[in-house]
Order: sequence, then structure tokens, then C-alpha cells
Amino acid sequence: ICDLDNDHLLNDDEVHLFQRKCFNAPLHQQALDDVKSIVKRNITDGVKDNALTLKGFLFLHTLFIQRGRHETTWTVMRAFGYDDRLQLTRDFLYPKIMVGSGSTTELTLQGIQFLKMVFNKYDEDSDGCLSPPELQNLFSTCPVMPWGQDVNNTVCTNPNGWITSQGYLAQWALTTLLDVPRTIEFLAYLGYQYLHDSQVSAIQVTRDKKIDLDKKHTSRNVFRCHVLGAKSVGKTSLLQGHLGRNLRYLATLEKEHLSTFTINTVQVYGQEKYLMLHEVDVVVSDMLNPTEMNCDVACLLYDVTNPRSFEFCTKMYLKHFIDSRIPVLFVAGKTEYPAVRQDFEMTPAQFCQKFKLPPPEDFACLDKINKDVYIKLATMAAYPNLKRLVHMLLVRQNPLWLEEKIRHVRDVVLQNDRLFMKIGVGLAMASVFGFIVYRITKALR
Repeated sequence: ICDLDNDHLLNDDEVHLFQRKCFNAPLHQQALDDVKSIVKRNITDGVKDNALTLKGFLFLHTLFIQRGRHETTWTVMRAFGYDDRLQLTRDFLYPKIMVGSGSTTELTLQGIQFLKMVFNKYDEDSDGCLSPPELQNLFSTCPVMPWGQDVNNTVCTNPNGWITSQGYLAQWALTTLLDVPRTIEFLAYLGYQYLHDSQVSAIQVTRDKKIDLDKKHTSRNVFRCHVLGAKSVGKTSLLQGHLGRNLRYLATLEKEHLSTFTINTVQVYGQEKYLMLHEVDVVVSDMLNPTEMNCDVACLLYDVTNPRSFEFCTKMYLKHFIDSRIPVLFVAGKTEYPAVRQDFEMTPAQFCQKFKLPPPEDFACLDKINKDVYIKLATMAAYPNLKRLVHMLLVRQNPLWLEEKIRHVRDVVLQNDRLFMKIGVGLAMASVFGFIVYRITKALR
């Protein structure tokens, strides 16, 4: 913790910081030089490049104890949170922080900067990733590794499966959102209090969501999206696509290491936000508990090749979301394959129009991933009060809803030739409107 540059030595600046932290008093340079001279005279390899080694540091404390200055060593231990039994105190690990029922928790700028510093400290080859040994070293001051094997499928990694700097910060954002006591605990293990007063300064408690909705503004930077859909509609593909992984890459992953969470950054009107996707399992029952309803936006995913999958989504919407203030987006998955007619009284586009929802968003990820769906979900989460048309015009998207309208009209033409003239006029008007939407969207990019 005290070796800030991770060179396995305590240079003069690091020793001075250690002195101020533990004893709240400066150490004069002459006194420090005398200490290093004592170490040199008594042991080999205690001083290297005019800096203390671990061996020299331990020798000093042995010397203090031998000379009856036990309190010096105890003062150091207590400064790092240890009690008389050499156990970290609960107050040190879990400083009090109040979080209201409608609030969430995020990292402050100070917390993010500390975690970046820790990452850079242990990224010894400066490649922007943490290899397995580097990751082990980073958490060497912790009693356990805080992340399981599924972390590599929760955040962004490099081709070797090593966590990138972006993925590392995203995982901390996820942990802080879902389990803030764990973030606070591990910040203590990593030495946050060595540089700051308390881990509380690393945590931002957001304003109650009800107030955000009433004020029509939020300062949140991390948003939660719950993904719901029938079995095998492609929920895992949607989650992994959030990390830039297509179906071909997904086929190489071990299923037991897949996560029901993914998190990554998304640009929302020029601002970087975190969007967390969580796959909600509703196979056993179509009832959702309060935790499963606790989200900023809901994604109802259906499979265009499965004629019964859209009906499942409509039931979920009518049962849980029709009267809520949670924005909802229907997503048509597997659009790289031929679509079949859904066994429902309305088309997906008609259903969304009836309930004043955004038109269904197509999603494909066999090779190229349609990332517009993530931008739209994040935008709806950040601005839940915006009307449907605003999202249609301002959020980047392909005009797939227009294509569906045209396909529907084409089917009607085949059934009734007498409507040809009327439909031709309608198609022309739709094309003009589509071109206007395209020009507006292109101008706003």
C-alpha cells in the first residue's frame, strides 16, 4: 500500500508520507538518513538505490520492539485499521453511509481516480490490461479475490480475456451499484484510507429517483436495464453484444462462466454513461418481484423466428409495466434470419403504437452488432420523461420501423389490387417522411 509506484522499495517521498500518515508528524531528512544508515550496518539488502526494501522495513520494526518501543509498531498497525488482536476493525472496513430506498450508489470522481491509480500501479507492462498475475498482485492486500470467473464475461476484455482499464472501472461501477458495502470494504483493503480520510468520500449517493422524475432531470451516471423475454429468444446474445461480442465469439465461451450481468459505457447525447444489463429469469413464473422491477428501463426481447415469443412480451408489459413509470423498449431479436408472423392479434409495431411506446428496435449480432439498441436503452433510462417522437428523432437508429410498415402495406396489396392507387400514395408519403427523419437524424449525429 505504501509503495505507491510498485517498485518494491520505499523511497524518501514514500517514507515521508508513511510518517505523516502514522504519526502525524514530519520526519526530517537527516533523521531518515540516519535510519537508513542503521539498516545498512545491521543487515544486507535492507537498502537499495537509497530506498528501504521490505527486508529493511521489517528490520526497523524488529529493532523498535527489541528496544522496548512497542507502541511505535502498534501506532502503525492502528493507523492501518488493526485492533489489539491484529484484526481490521469493523469501523475501518464499513464506515457508515446512508442510502435511501429510492437512491442508488455510484463512485465519485475521487473514488474513480483512486481506482485508476491502483490499476496503473499494477499494470506493469502498461498495456491497458491486467494479466492474471497482475490481477492477483492488485488484490494481494485483500483476503479474497472479489471477482469470480464470470467477470471476464461481464465487462470488456482484450482478445486474451484480460480485463481492460475500461472493464475494470465498469466492474467497480457495477459492484458499487449492486453491493456498495463490498466496494467500501475492498477500498479499505486496497489502501484508500492511506490517501484519504474515509471510503465514504469515494461513494456518491444519488437523489431519490422520484425526485428525479418530478424534476425531469437526473445527475446519475449508472443506469440499470432489465432484459426480459421467453426462453431462447437471445437474451445472452443481447447482453454479450453490449461488450462488442457477436454470436461467433459467443460460441467460443464456456456457458458455465457466462454472467447474467453486463456493463459498459454508452454515449447519451454526448455524455458517457454506464448501462448495466441484467437478464431476468422469468421462465418458471411470469411474476416479477420488487427487485426484478427495480430498474431504470425495461427491455422486452422477442425472437422474430419464434411466433409465440412476442405474446410473452406483451403479457409481461400488460401485467407489470403498463401502469409504471419505467420506460419500456420492445426489441426484435435474431433479425439476421427470416422473420415469421407473430401469433398475436396485433403486429409488434401496432402494439407499440397503441400503447404509445417507441417502435420495436431490431437487433442482430451474427457478425456485425446493432449497437443502436444500447444507445436507445441508455437514453430512455436517462431521460424517461421524453416523449416517443423525441427518442425517434434524436437517438441514432436505423429506420427499421418504416421498413416494417412498408412490408405490411405490401402484404395488403397482394390481397386487394383495388387499393393499389391509395397504397401507392401512402408509400410515397411514408418514403418522404422517412427521408425527412433520416436527414434530421444524420444532421444531429
